[in-house]
Amino acid sequence: QVQLVESGGGLVQPGGSLRLSCAASGSIFSIGVMGWYRQAPGKQRELVSSVTSGGSTNYADSVKGRFTISRDNAKNTLYLQMNSLKPEDTAVYYCNARIRRSAYTGWDVYWGQGTQVTVSS
Repeated sequence: QVQLVESGGGLVQPGGSLRLSCAASGSIFSIGVMGWYRQAPGKQRELVSSVTSGGSTNYADSVKGRFTISRDNAKNTLYLQMNSLKPEDTAVYYCNARIRRSAYTGWDVYWGQGTQVTVSS
């Protein structure tokens, strides 16, 4: 069994910063692309940023220059450093990862439970 557990969300004022973490645990053989998604009330879930196992990154235009994604492959952990936060960044943030549980299985997609980020004065 595989679990993704997010942490680091909370309430922050506009212009502030937060750092999200996502730890993968369980029966893991290999982790491929990892990413952060977010879903605001009444809106569809959207990709915020992703990073490959080799470190190549991708960002939504709305967060470029403000958010930085990174991963620690030794710890099976994903991070999202969020700076210059805006009220429109308010959403539930979800961790996503493509994981192989063994050398004999294919890639499965896993999601974390989500962590709330609220940007408000």
